[in-house]
Parts: sequence; structure tokens; C-alpha cells
Amino acid sequence: MSRITRRSIGFAALVGLGLSSVVASTLVAQEKVVRIGHQKLGAFALLKPRGILAERLKTLGYTVSWKEFPGGPQLLEAVKAGAVDFAHTNDAPPIFAQAAGAPILYIGYEPAAPKSEAILVPKNSPIKTVADLKGKRVALNKGSNVHYLLVRALERAGLKYTDVEVVFLPPADGRAAFEKGGLDAWAIWEPYRASAEMALGARTLADGTGLVSNHEFYFVAKPFAAAHPQVIDVVLGAVRDIYVEVVKDIPGTARAFGADAGFPAAVIEVALGRRGFGVQSMNDQVIAEQQKIADTFKSLGLIPAAIKVSDAVRRN
Repeated sequence: MSRITRRSIGFAALVGLGLSSVVASTLVAQEKVVRIGHQKLGAFALLKPRGILAERLKTLGYTVSWKEFPGGPQLLEAVKAGAVDFAHTNDAPPIFAQAAGAPILYIGYEPAAPKSEAILVPKNSPIKTVADLKGKRVALNKGSNVHYLLVRALERAGLKYTDVEVVFLPPADGRAAFEKGGLDAWAIWEPYRASAEMALGARTLADGTGLVSNHEFYFVAKPFAAAHPQVIDVVLGAVRDIYVEVVKDIPGTARAFGADAGFPAAVIEVALGRRGFGVQSMNDQVIAEQQKIADTFKSLGLIPAAIKVSDAVRRN
């Protein structure tokens, strides 16, 4: 093959990639559907049945679609795949997502909620402290907030991450394995934590108190943010307003929302009582906390390369 031919092919390839990018950006800009990814519990899940966000977006000419995910890592993977425009997760998932090249932007965060996650053991387990986990099987959803909780809890107990056998299971599978006695411990968040405590008598070895902040974060996909910046404030405004309603009547919210979430109202009420409410703009302190998590995961070899969290923060 001649040098000219190779150059022609290379140029054509670059042009093709450029055109593909332009076409993709154009499609995002033209699309008038806002795709919201949510989990079992959180502002988006609470917004979905109320219709508040749908009505506000309708005035701007947008429709909204909703999709539920079992955890933050799966949700942010959907953002990376271009299937979701807005997402929410706790502290660890965005670290893994950013390291994997997901086009996410932090757009806000909720108050710390260290009690919304915990390391559980069966009610009759001989394990009494985190130090007793040495050599034991601990299940968690890979890349989730409880991944970092386990690291910090082991550290405080004088153990290394490698001192336990970590088993990666999504929440439903983790619950099944925990219930059948196939695990020594399960690191999990709400409302799964409250459900296991109330239905199985699970004991808490440690929650996030004194270990982690466990902020909930909100994200938008970079292509969507560039094409539809006006939608971001509408979404965050709806989140703030739904939380104003929730804090007025947590028991009532639990009763109304329990069926949608697939949990008894009593479980949802406990779960809501362990979290904070409201959305704030990103600031240097919260960014620094996220950077510490990123640096920790890099030192443990859990992410392939160092990242700079501030590179993924939307500046207002």
C-alpha cells in the first residue's frame, strides 16, 4: 500500500470519526426526552410517581422517561453507554465511573448520611466486631458506596482490605446469599439495610458514623449538559421541592411510596429517617472528600489510574 493511500485512509478515518461525533452531538441536541436513572430510594424515585418533574419539563417541550437500576455502579454505566441523562449515586460509584471514562458531571450533593449504609452480620453470628471479619466472606455491590465503607471500617479495625474475602454481588443476590447463610457479612445501603434488620434480625457491625460522609450526588451526562443546560436547574429544582414535601410527613411518604419501592412502609420510614434531605452546589470541601476516596481506591489498585475529581464537576 502506498504512503499516499495510507494517508488517504487515515484522513478518511479521522473525518469519519469527526462526522460521527458531530452527528451524535446533533442527535443529543435535537432529542427532547430527558432520561432519568434512579434506584429504589432517592429523590428521583420519589419524583417519578408524583408527576412534578414531568409537568415542569412539559412546559419546556420535553418529555421524561424513567429507568430503575439496582445500584449506583450500574446506573453510571448506563450514563457511559448513553442510555441515561441524569443519575444519582453515593460517593464511590462516580470514582469508578470517572476512572472508566464515563462522561459524568457532578451537579449537586445531599447532606451526609453515614447511617444510610452498614456492614451487617446474621443475628446469630459469632462475629462481634469488624476485627472479627479477618478471613471472612463479605459481600457488596462492586464499586458502590459500601465498597469504601468496608475499606474504611477495616482500616479503623487494624485490618487490610486483603484480610477479608470480598464477594461482589448486586443487592438482590447479596440479600439471597445473606439469608441462606452463604456469607459472613454483607455491606449494604438503605432500604436494603432496614429490610434485612427488620425481616431477618440482621445485626449491624458498623455503619458509616465516624468513617464516611456518604453523600448522595447528582450527575448529568456531559453531552446532555452541553446541549440542554436549561434542563439541569429544572431537575434540581424538582428534587429540592420533593424533599420539602417529604420532610413534612416522612411516615406518610413511606406509606405512599412503599408499594412503588417494593418494600413495606415501615422499612421505607426507617430508611428515610437515616438520611438527610436537600441539594447543595458542589464545593471544594466535598470535592476534596471525593478526591480522597479516589486516591484510596488508586492505592489499593481498585481503579487503574489516578483521576482528578474536579475535572468532572460542573461549574455554575
